[in-house]
Amino acid sequence: MASAEGVSRKGPNWLALPREVTENILQRLHIDEIVTSACLVCPLWWNICKDPHMWRTIAITHPRYSFYNSVDICSYAIRRSYGHLEDISIDSIATDDLMDIANSTSVLRRLCLLDCNRISDRGMMEAVKKFPLLEELDISYSSNITKDSLEEIGRCCPFLKTLKFNQISFWRSSFSDDNEEAFAIAQTMPALRYLQIIGNTISDVGLLAILNGCPLLEFLDLRCCEFLDLSGSLGKRCREQIKHLLLVIDPDDFPSVTPDNI
Repeated sequence: MASAEGVSRKGPNWLALPREVTENILQRLHIDEIVTSACLVCPLWWNICKDPHMWRTIAITHPRYSFYNSVDICSYAIRRSYGHLEDISIDSIATDDLMDIANSTSVLRRLCLLDCNRISDRGMMEAVKKFPLLEELDISYSSNITKDSLEEIGRCCPFLKTLKFNQISFWRSSFSDDNEEAFAIAQTMPALRYLQIIGNTISDVGLLAILNGCPLLEFLDLRCCEFLDLSGSLGKRCREQIKHLLLVIDPDDFPSVTPDNI
């Protein structure tokens, strides 16, 4: 990236922009670009990039560098937030150590950890103790997360409204039904409004527990949950109680309803 000091006279004078406009522009860059280049352009951009409010939202959803470099970039960004981090999305690179760094914030409201198989059950349980304001959590395809973490999440995050805990159904297709995760959700997350558990091993017993334990639930995604039988009274209750109910088998038929529009 060229230095802002050396902009051609015929080009725009970036340094003349109001600070808030420059902040808005920089916030639209990918986190890698901010950390590795934008902050080095000039003193003004450096001062903006080190402002903790620049780091209230952090997203590394398609890592552009090696695993270790991506972890370093994410760690740097989390530290720069100085406790102001409200929203973080990480694909595949999250680790227990990274979650330990994120524990420096207590105002986190949204956490998305997709396909993060380097996070242990214990690491997740320790992390959520520091996120009392968490409202939205996506821990889909993170294979080490069990019902123990779900119970801890429910106990430590009383404001949790959205949970996405999807699995790839064929991983579990050889197993019998298992309702431990459903019971953990039902017993500890009464404020849930949006629940997505694609590919779960839940059976009718677990679903009934969720319907009883989560009375505010408006959206429920049960696609590819092969141990459910909703042909009778339970199915009828689901359709009456849940405003947005997904039972479609096709895993590519993703819902248009999101936590923001229910």
